[in-house]
Amino acid sequence: MTSSAQYPTDESGDAHRLPRRIYRLRVLGMALASLCIAAVLHENQAPPTFWLWLLFTGLVWPQLALLVATRSETPYHAEIRNLLFDSTLVGMWVALMQFNLLPSVLLITLATVDKISTGIQRLWLWSLGAIALGCISAGLFTDFAFQPVTSMQVLLACLPMLLIHSIAVSRASYRLVREVKRQNRLLDELSRLDVLTGLDGRRYWLTQAEYILQHRHDSGEAATLLMIDVDHFKSINDTYGSTVGDEVLRAVATVIRGSIRNIDKAGRFGGDEFGLVLQGTGAQAARIVAERIRHGVESITMPDISELRCTVSTGIAEATEGDAELLDWLEAAGGALYRAKTGGRNRVVCQSNGLDGPRIENATR
Repeated sequence: MTSSAQYPTDESGDAHRLPRRIYRLRVLGMALASLCIAAVLHENQAPPTFWLWLLFTGLVWPQLALLVATRSETPYHAEIRNLLFDSTLVGMWVALMQFNLLPSVLLITLATVDKISTGIQRLWLWSLGAIALGCISAGLFTDFAFQPVTSMQVLLACLPMLLIHSIAVSRASYRLVREVKRQNRLLDELSRLDVLTGLDGRRYWLTQAEYILQHRHDSGEAATLLMIDVDHFKSINDTYGSTVGDEVLRAVATVIRGSIRNIDKAGRFGGDEFGLVLQGTGAQAARIVAERIRHGVESITMPDISELRCTVSTGIAEATEGDAELLDWLEAAGGALYRAKTGGRNRVVCQSNGLDGPRIENATR
């Protein structure tokens, strides 16, 4: 009888706004329920006390529930109690309507669906108990009078509740699906990005590199791997601190991002080392990109540390038929990077195989 929506399931965050969010739905649900209840009461020639109770249910109770919850020290738990009282009212009206079949089944079903929709654990089970309690208490008042036949007049009065409630449920489900999709996109982005630099994280970048290498073998299209390492990065950290070191890494990542195309894959391989895969690009064109990055990094300045200068060394390896696995390709680029480092740093070295330099262990981990 409170319509349907997804609600927070704890006291944190939006849970404090739970009473006001439910208030609108309770007003709608109680108003719709009052239509079919009124049709039954009119048909049964109910006494004035029943009509007064209907007035309380449809008009007074939603306002009172909001007041009780918002003035409570724990609005979330107060609203749970309100939701259970909603179910108690449903049970009472089932008995007061003398178990008229269609509105009774409709009220019980929708009240239970509402509790399930909250996402609050076991609330719908507690709701069933509240419905039973309300039904028994009101049934004692009416001697459990039983008139289950539903007339056409009552059936028509039930249609607005059935239709509008179903639409409300669908809208709530649609909003939930959209929110889940949005959160899944955010989670996917967080799982693939390196938080510090904004480039692809190691695992995701390696997956992309492997895919491009396989595409190179299948199509024959050129692909080139660049391994980029910040020169003397440990000295930067030791001299200026890790905060400045992080700023350097972010600045280098910005230069890399601004030097490549959308189809190229740039990632933080680990520590101060970056990986870059250029799809459809041979070694000579890749060298131009690497030099652009090298010059861009040389231009990096730190506003408060004028003496700090950054450089990078880059190893380049164009994929060949000999690079059967990603590890082979990484070793080739790693060998070129090793030669750039040992050759004086701040330079670009091309290499077509991985025979020189140290072996890269656990590359796909």
